[in-house]
Amino acid sequence: MGAGAWGRRSAALYLAAWLMLGLMLAGLLEATHGAGFGACLAFALPLVLVYASACGFSAYYQCRAFPLARTPLPTVLGVFFVSAATASLLWCAAGASWAALGRALAPQLSTVSMSRPLAAVMFGVGVLLYGMSGAAHYLAIEFERARSLERSELEARLLAQEAELRMLRTQIDPHFLFNSLNSISALTAIDAGAARDMTLQLAGFFRQTLGLEAHRKVSLQQELALIRRFVAIEALRFGPRLAFEAQVDDEAGRCLLPPMILQPLVENAVKHGIGGLVDGGAVRVRAERAGSQLKISVENDVDPDAARAIAGKGIGLVNVRQRLAAAYGIEAFVHWRRIENGFRVDLVLPFETGD
Repeated sequence: MGAGAWGRRSAALYLAAWLMLGLMLAGLLEATHGAGFGACLAFALPLVLVYASACGFSAYYQCRAFPLARTPLPTVLGVFFVSAATASLLWCAAGASWAALGRALAPQLSTVSMSRPLAAVMFGVGVLLYGMSGAAHYLAIEFERARSLERSELEARLLAQEAELRMLRTQIDPHFLFNSLNSISALTAIDAGAARDMTLQLAGFFRQTLGLEAHRKVSLQQELALIRRFVAIEALRFGPRLAFEAQVDDEAGRCLLPPMILQPLVENAVKHGIGGLVDGGAVRVRAERAGSQLKISVENDVDPDAARAIAGKGIGLVNVRQRLAAAYGIEAFVHWRRIENGFRVDLVLPFETGD
């Protein structure tokens, strides 16, 4: 709900409450003065609406002038008591004048008079309503302050996520870029077409990463498109030593997830896994929907001795765990383990789509 809609709704509720009070006061006057309900309503309703406006604005500015966080409580109570008593006296005086005017203009219809009991009731009710209005304004101010702090915290989190994504981009293995450029340089003398293809793949990869925003999630299919670009570039360097497999069902492909959440895992798989194997190996990505969860696994072949040395030490793994915790809290987790002749990372996160 927008701020304008919220303000209109609050004003409507405030007005409805005071109109109810006006009806109650008219009923009380009818019971105690014996006047007709129409005459009592004509006397009570304008008075109540006038006091509602005066009380609302006065209490609002009092709350702004004496904030609870910076004003001692005795001072706040004293100021509001004096203001409430003054406003109630003025309300009683306005009631006496309104009753006198009614009798002067329509003596045959108006029989309401400002008696001492009525003045005492109006004074007490006026003080009480002024205090309640002040309390309501204090609550509204604190609510707005809490919303402002929440917005500031959200903005800070978005900035942190953007900084985190920028950091992740800078963590894309410099050796990957260095080796790619060297491969392009070598290919220009052997196969100009392959060098051109690799250059285009590299440009497309970085163009796609620069277009990502940390607070906007992407579909798993979009994430896989980025991964395929990365693997295609590495494949030009590794040749047949690098194979890539992706098994993703249609529902899982539509699921949204933080951008570049899988890329560092695949990069680790190529660098620490396939890069250490003389005969090469495969990187396998699997994803499926399991009820309200999306389950993803990234698995790669690896030298058994190297797997024990590097398991759990990669910056990419820590980065992925931190990003999932920031985005989903306890609803998501990442787990990695050594498997037979390989290494596997499992991610579990909530299933959500753009729908």
